[in-house]
Amino acid sequence: MTEIRRCSDEDFETIYSIINEAAQAYKGVIPPDRWKEPYMPRTELQHEIRDGVHFWGYEEDGNLLGVMGIQDVKDVSLIRHAYVRTASQNQGVGKKLLLHLRNATARPVLVGTWASATWAIRFYEKHGFKLVDDATKNWLLKRYWSIPERQIETSVVLADERWARAQRR
Repeated sequence: MTEIRRCSDEDFETIYSIINEAAQAYKGVIPPDRWKEPYMPRTELQHEIRDGVHFWGYEEDGNLLGVMGIQDVKDVSLIRHAYVRTASQNQGVGKKLLLHLRNATARPVLVGTWASATWAIRFYEKHGFKLVDDATKNWLLKRYWSIPERQIETSVVLADERWARAQRR
């Protein structure tokens, strides 16, 4: 039995485990000064949840295989911390989570990721997101995210069609 469900406080350790397992893909790919062990410490995850990141999980037979957060900030929704257990990658888990979250909001949706994480960029592009130019990326990251300047330099932002339509108005 599979389901997508909102994660609860009881899922904290599993969310933490999934994020840090899947984030190993970034090791040696993102700039070394951006990598840390664990990739997301418990205190940082707690902070993200307190700041309004709501995690959803893809569960199969009682086991969470992937998680994806969504955070409403000002007039947009941000996809945050999208990770799938290594053994469950390339099986549609991320796609199902992303589709669920996009359907759950009427707001424009933005995603930030590492510029060197080409697989993540391809994933979002495959699902209708488009990279924004550098000037727009810098503005968006400063407006909607709370990240250090160095992370802004080494990241990209992808936007969905709702965001693009809103910009044309």
